[in-house]
Amino acid sequence: MHKLQGKKVYLAALKRADCRKLWEDDEYDFENKTDMLHIGGSVEGSDKWFDEIQDLQGKVHIRLGIFVSDGTVIGDVALQDIDNKNRSCSIGIGIAKIENRGKGYGSEALRFILEYGFNNAGMERITASTLELNLPMRAVFEKTGFTLEGVGRKAAYFGGKKYDMYYYGLLSDEYNNSDMNRKKFEKE
Repeated sequence: MHKLQGKKVYLAALKRADCRKLWEDDEYDFENKTDMLHIGGSVEGSDKWFDEIQDLQGKVHIRLGIFVSDGTVIGDVALQDIDNKNRSCSIGIGIAKIENRGKGYGSEALRFILEYGFNNAGMERITASTLELNLPMRAVFEKTGFTLEGVGRKAAYFGGKKYDMYYYGLLSDEYNNSDMNRKKFEKE
């Protein structure tokens, strides 16, 4: 199995059992409501998700699992909606259990997938979006070099209220020429 190894996590292909574990472990943080609540998950749903990943892998997206050193899958990260003509895509990331959030696992995984996207997959632009409420994710995007490109005012209905969506972008030359990128793994 090929993997991208870091200090805290490594990225590798997801297996069916990994998708089931992520589905089972997915926890909603009612204290920090930052994402839509998805209910009604099932083993069948996780199997369907795995099959979809396999069908679209390398064509529409590149989705990898986020694993800690003992081999436990804790999340997933993806280059999504790949547009090879325009050499662009969006990014998605999720950590299943609340106890694994805020520990730097997502930041390290994000840096790995950006490195892969820009320097292996040939992307020239990677975008990201998040709810205005998701302050931790906004901070991670900004820390990894993304630029806030716009705000979709009241673009998301969530928990009975309308919220803004924050839209970010990162260009290949910005990523590859930044001090942050040159020193990205020195501190870890």
